[in-house]
This record gives sequence, C-alpha cells and structure tokens, in this order.
Amino acid sequence: MTKRLKPIVIDTSIIVKWLNKEKELHIEQADRLFQDARGQKIELFAPELAKYETGNAILYKGISLPESKQSMVTLYTIPIKFVLWDEEVALETMKIAHETKITYCDASFLALAKKIKASLVTENPKHQKPTLRDINVIPLKDWKV
Repeated sequence: MTKRLKPIVIDTSIIVKWLNKEKELHIEQADRLFQDARGQKIELFAPELAKYETGNAILYKGISLPESKQSMVTLYTIPIKFVLWDEEVALETMKIAHETKITYCDASFLALAKKIKASLVTENPKHQKPTLRDINVIPLKDWKV
C-alpha cells in the first residue's frame, strides 16, 4: 500500500522564490519546503492559474529575457501538480472571494486547499488575513513539515 503524502497548496509567492531569489525574503524556508517536496515528505499542488501569475511575476522582476525564459523552463521541472478548475471549485472560489473580500485569483489558492484538504503555504499577506475555519494557512516563515 502506497503512503499518501501530506498535500500542500503553494501560491505564486512561493513558486517565484524558487525561480528567482533576487529581492526575496524567507529563502531558507522556501528551500526547505522545496526539499521536503523533492524528498517526498509532502506533495505540492497549485491551481493552473499559478503558471500565469508566475509568468507575470517573473516578467515584472526586471530580469533579462533569457533569464526569464529559463525561469519558465525551470517552472515545469518543479514537482507541482497544477489543478484545472471545474465548476464546483470555481463556485467555491467565488464564495471565498466574496466572504474574505480578496480577489478571485487569490481565493483560488484557498479554494484548492479546501477541496483537497491541504494546508496553504504562502508569503502573500492577502492569503494570511482571511479567517476561514476549514482552511489552514501557514506563513512561509513558519514552515515546518
């Protein structure tokens, strides 16, 4: 019988740290999270949307085109399971966005965590503000397996 790994949802704030560490905080914790995934202590998930947000974040870091392209190539080597939305999750995302007064995009990470019964690890303060009893949000600075 295969042991199920602990599911962890990560948001774009975490992914960007792995691709370009320039001007990023909590790199040591981000690296530990990455190693926990590589060592199969946890399983990483993110909504498909995270790929596009990551592209935007890398674009606006002001790095060269070759470096930006290399960052995007690296994105596809990270052991993240990107999840496509279905109607159920889209509706839950809208509910969370309304309840917490955050953007639909930000709420998508919380909705995914709720759906797969995972914790959300983030550096994004918008994700840390909502008080949703059924979603565990862990600030990156506090990451421990």
